[in-house]
Amino acid sequence: MPQPSDPSSPLPPTIIKGLPVSPGIVIGKVLVVDDDLRRVTRRSIRPEQEAAERARFDAAVRDSIAELREVHQQAEGQMGKEAAKIFLFHVGMLSDPSLLGPIHAMIEKEHVTADYAACHVLANLADQFRANKNSVFATKVNDIEDLGDRLMKHLVGPGASRIAQADENTIILARDLTPSQTASFDRTKVLGFATDLGGMTSHTAIIAKALDIPAVVGCRTLLKAARDGMPVILDGDKGAVILNPDPATEEEYRGYTRQRALFRVSLTELCDLPGVTTDGHAVHILGNIELADEVKKVLQHGGEGVGLYRTEYLYLTAQREPTEADHYAAYTRCVELCAGRELVIRTVDLGADKYTQAQAEVPERNPFLGNRSIRYCLQHTGMFRTQLRAILRASAKGPIKVMFPLVSTIPELRQAKFHVREVMEDLAEEGAAFDKDIKLGMMVEVPSAAIQAEAFAREVDFFSIGTNDLVQYTLAVDRINERVAHLYTPTHPAVLRLIRDVSRTARRHHVPISCCGESAADLEYAMLLLGLGLRILSVSSSSIPQLKRFIRSVSMQQCERVARQALALDSGDQVSRLLRDRARTFVPDAFDGRSAE
Repeated sequence: MPQPSDPSSPLPPTIIKGLPVSPGIVIGKVLVVDDDLRRVTRRSIRPEQEAAERARFDAAVRDSIAELREVHQQAEGQMGKEAAKIFLFHVGMLSDPSLLGPIHAMIEKEHVTADYAACHVLANLADQFRANKNSVFATKVNDIEDLGDRLMKHLVGPGASRIAQADENTIILARDLTPSQTASFDRTKVLGFATDLGGMTSHTAIIAKALDIPAVVGCRTLLKAARDGMPVILDGDKGAVILNPDPATEEEYRGYTRQRALFRVSLTELCDLPGVTTDGHAVHILGNIELADEVKKVLQHGGEGVGLYRTEYLYLTAQREPTEADHYAAYTRCVELCAGRELVIRTVDLGADKYTQAQAEVPERNPFLGNRSIRYCLQHTGMFRTQLRAILRASAKGPIKVMFPLVSTIPELRQAKFHVREVMEDLAEEGAAFDKDIKLGMMVEVPSAAIQAEAFAREVDFFSIGTNDLVQYTLAVDRINERVAHLYTPTHPAVLRLIRDVSRTARRHHVPISCCGESAADLEYAMLLLGLGLRILSVSSSSIPQLKRFIRSVSMQQCERVARQALALDSGDQVSRLLRDRARTFVPDAFDGRSAE
């Protein structure tokens, strides 16, 4: 890792722009979390520790080789013998005295830790290969980096070990963070984070918003400029990271934080009021949660219940696969806290950037189009049925709805329902109580589901539109790829037409429909969703008060007129400008507070 910088350093302020994904302004000190081999801190050891440090390195080599042999065996079955030979090449490198010898020598002669010696030697080797004009050598750089990652995992563990070193008032800067790393932050010490990679609706961004952690992603050049211990301001409202801020800038931002605090206080008076437009149309505002105890925050902020319980975080925050007892405890806790209010439990939405790729010996090349969500559940029926048993058993304690994610075909939906019926039969035979009339719904988040909404409406009890994935799959834009983040446009006319058509179909068939994508928390977009016919919005708990204030300040007639005007436009930029203009014209005071500037 970078050496701590001198707080009195004359370095000028550096402003790096990114994508704001979780609001808030925090001021603190930098902690860099990165897997770059050059960023491992040089730490000295005493001479009597050399033998133990060598033994620690040799053990990491043995563990890495054993792991590589398992990967090779699995890869042979999936990729063929020739393609799988790459892993034997890695085994050979880790067995080569010309690689291991310099690492041993550095530990002994320079009295440094095994992890620093290994990374130093591997980084130098990678540089030599990178500088070689022969492309055969240049292509080996990734192999060396892969070996470095594997060794470091066995020597010091993944990036979480670095996160655990956080002191008070820490702001984490990283190349990227996983959802589980984000969920593991010690909130008494970590104030916020920023990453070079990531997009507006990555699952790391979603969990940051759910946990009220100010965050900026897609910064691209952070790690080139950041050093441990640097003073830093993270502006999660406008998507900016300011390294080495001058005193005037720091005082300006402290003023912003005071302004935000006053604005939040002004919203608390709305929590107990209903979400009703000025012309009397009721809008139900629900909360999205990742963990059971977040129900309390949803209700405190004025939510009427839970419109989306993302149960995959039971997997992302645990060291082992959750048991039926783990699932049941979480769901009964939710039922207890909801106290009869709406509770929609989404079956595990694993895959893409969540869990499955980390578990796989040979990860998928394009996981967002791969074995994820309901597809993954239908291929891992033991895991799926374990969750269904727990949900059904918990339904005896209070009202629950079950929602299936990323359904793209009628057969998928019918298979999922078949498993529910079979689990019901098993529970009935065991004499276990459950809600025999439990409501089953699906997320509409791929174009095939939206286009076939008529057929799906005859099969489900409710719809919920997931705008995050619907936008991604409609526009062919990877929603966590910062290089194409500007193309991820929820206001694109194609997306609006799909939402309109699904909404119309739902009304014709008397199927309740909601939107549980993060776009619903955007006041301008929420106005559009209402105009397109939705009357149920589910958002993160922190977004509920401002959304409720907006809804209580606008008429449904205004929303419907804006929706008609938006559908007549032919670009997302035009729609965005229209929404911005109309929202500020209709409800100018709804955008008080710096986060809406």
